[in-house]
Amino acid sequence: MSADIRDLVPEDAPVIADIYNDAVSKRLATFDDSPTSVAEMEADLRASLPTHPGLAIAMDNAVIGYAVSSPHSSYEPYRDIAEFSVYVSETYRGHGFGRLLLAELVGRCRQAGFDKLLSRILAENAASRALCASLSFREVGTYERHARLDGAWRDVVIVEKLLEKS
Repeated sequence: MSADIRDLVPEDAPVIADIYNDAVSKRLATFDDSPTSVAEMEADLRASLPTHPGLAIAMDNAVIGYAVSSPHSSYEPYRDIAEFSVYVSETYRGHGFGRLLLAELVGRCRQAGFDKLLSRILAENAASRALCASLSFREVGTYERHARLDGAWRDVVIVEKLLEKS
């Protein structure tokens, strides 16, 4: 299967909100416990895309997944660190599209001048952890009892990749 990767734009909000909301319902990739609205997704994109890369992956011009980066913190010493998320439509998971997105996002974040890319992954999300390992992200630790989801404490694994300057 062949796919095209392009820059994410705020107008992608309806389709990526659908992809994200499916992940919310599966309870394996986010602590959000209720769907996000298109307006909220669009506002998030408008806030982050000017300074942090975001990508969409499409097949036959239909977006099937996306990857976004965002500020790690508003604290100035962390300005060169970005957090990331990758979501792929359920039909297309397990076919390497997430890897394509994340590999491209790493390059775009490097080009944008970021020094480190990191994320927190639910500990039981083996697919996301394997994806990160395949691109040389390092698991640096676990936050135990990081947040509650559906009333139960969940742990997260912290992953990071230092972005070497070219």
